[in-house]
Amino acid sequence: MHRDLIDGVPVLWAEAPGPLEAALVFGCGVSDETFRTLGVTHLVEHLAMSTLPRLHYDHNASVTLSLTEFTASGRPEQVTDFLARVCEALSSLPLDRIEREAGVLAAEGSGATDPTSAELLSFRYGTQGAGLASWDGPGPDRIPVEAVRDTAARYFHSGNAVLVLTGPPPAGLRLPLPAGERPDRGTAQPVLQPGPLWFQAEVPGPGLALRGDLDDAALILAHAVLQERLRKLVRHQEGLTYDIDGSRRYAGPGQDDFFVRLDAREGQERRVAELLWQESLRLAREGVTEAELAEELAALREAWLDPRATSAELGEAAASSLFGVEYQDAQARLNALAKTTPEQARQAFAAALGTALLVVPGETEVELLQPDGAALPFGSGRSEHELPSQGLVCKPSLSDRLLSSAARRARLAVTAEGVWIRDGDGEVIHVPFDEVVGVETDGPGRVVFGRRNCVVPVVPELFANLGPAIAAIDAAVPEALRYPVSGLRVTD
Repeated sequence: MHRDLIDGVPVLWAEAPGPLEAALVFGCGVSDETFRTLGVTHLVEHLAMSTLPRLHYDHNASVTLSLTEFTASGRPEQVTDFLARVCEALSSLPLDRIEREAGVLAAEGSGATDPTSAELLSFRYGTQGAGLASWDGPGPDRIPVEAVRDTAARYFHSGNAVLVLTGPPPAGLRLPLPAGERPDRGTAQPVLQPGPLWFQAEVPGPGLALRGDLDDAALILAHAVLQERLRKLVRHQEGLTYDIDGSRRYAGPGQDDFFVRLDAREGQERRVAELLWQESLRLAREGVTEAELAEELAALREAWLDPRATSAELGEAAASSLFGVEYQDAQARLNALAKTTPEQARQAFAAALGTALLVVPGETEVELLQPDGAALPFGSGRSEHELPSQGLVCKPSLSDRLLSSAARRARLAVTAEGVWIRDGDGEVIHVPFDEVVGVETDGPGRVVFGRRNCVVPVVPELFANLGPAIAAIDAAVPEALRYPVSGLRVTD
C-alpha cells in the first residue's frame, strides 16, 4: 500500500486489476448527527451529487453510520474529473436545492444499516449516536439550513478526508476541499442497555448483538464459528431460514459491536430465535474445535488476500485513519487469528455473551435461560415510573372515559422536570426535559421524543384541555428542538 498527500488529503493506493476505482471517504455519518438533525449528512451528500452532469461511468455516494463515501470507477481522467467536481460542490453546496433534495431523500427511504442491526443499536444506545439508526427523525424537509452548513464545515474538509485508489494517482489529480481540523468524535458513546436481555421489535428475523473488541482475534473467530453453526443447523438441517449474516462495527476503543442476523420462515420466528440463543450458549459453554477455527481462518484468508479485495482493504485502512486507530494489513490480522486457541475463542465469546441483546420479531414470545440458569430478562427499553403527585394533569375527554376503561386509566402529567404519560394498560413513560431530543408540533398537539427511546404523544386525540400542558412543554424545551410535522410524511 502506497501513501501520498494531495491538497492536504491523505491518499492510499494499491495496484488492482480492472479500471481505476476511487473512494473519497469522510469521517462522518449518521452516528455524528442528533435526532433533530437526523439525515443532514445524507442531505449534504445529495446536494453535492446533484451538481454533477450526466456521467457515463460508474459513480455513486453513500452514508453509513460512521462514514460518507463518494465513489467512481473508470478511466483516470474520468476519476480525476469526478473527484474535482465533488470537492468543488462540497466547498460551495447548492443550498437552493435543499427542498428538492429533501423530497428525493424521502423517496429514497434508505437506512444507514440493515433493520435488525438498527433496532439492536437503538435499544443499546438510545436515541443518540449509532442508536439513531432505526429512527426517521423529523424528516428531511425539517433539517435546518444552518445544520447543513455546520455539517459541511465541520466534516467535509481536507482534514477529515482520505482518498483511496486502486492505482497510482492520475496526473493532474486535485482535491480542492476547504482546509480544516479533524473533529473530535469522542470516545465510545454511553450504553443504555448493557444486557443480557431480549426484546421485541419490527424486524425481519431474530438478531443478536454483542459488545467486544474488534482487535480481539479470538472473538472474531468465535463470531464466525457461530454464524457457520447457525447456517448448518437453522438453514440446512431445519430449513427455517435463508440468510444468516454477521457484521462488526467500530464503536470506540475496545468497545465495539458484533451482530448476527437471521431471517425466519413465517410462523417460525420463535424457533429461529431459540436456536440462535441455544447455539450461542453452547459455544460459550463448550467452545469451538481446532477444525472450526482452521475452517474460518481459511475462509478469511481467501477473502482478505484475494486480489479483488484490494478496494475493501484500502477502505479498511481509510476507516482506521479516520477513526484514529492503528491499521493492520490483512496478513497481520491473519497472523493474529492463527495464534488463537479454542479455549481463547470460548472465553472471549462467553465474556461477550454477558452483553447480549437478542431481538425477536413483533409479538414473538420466548423463554430463554442465561448461562447460569437464570431466566434471560425481557427488556421493554423503559424504566419503571409512577405519575408525579404534583403538576399539570390531563385526562381523556369525558365521552372517551365513559366509553372506555382504558381511557379512564390514561393520564398525562407535566411538571417542571418533564412529562409523563400513563396508557390504558397502566404503563407509565417518562421523558425528563433534560433528555428531550425533539418535539414535533402538529397543530394543537405535540409529540415529545426522549433520549431513552421514549415517545410521549401530547395530542387532543388522546387528552382534553391540553392548553396549559402544551404551554409548559414549549416553555421548557429549547426552540431549536421543536419543529413542525414533516410535509413529506405519508398519512392514512
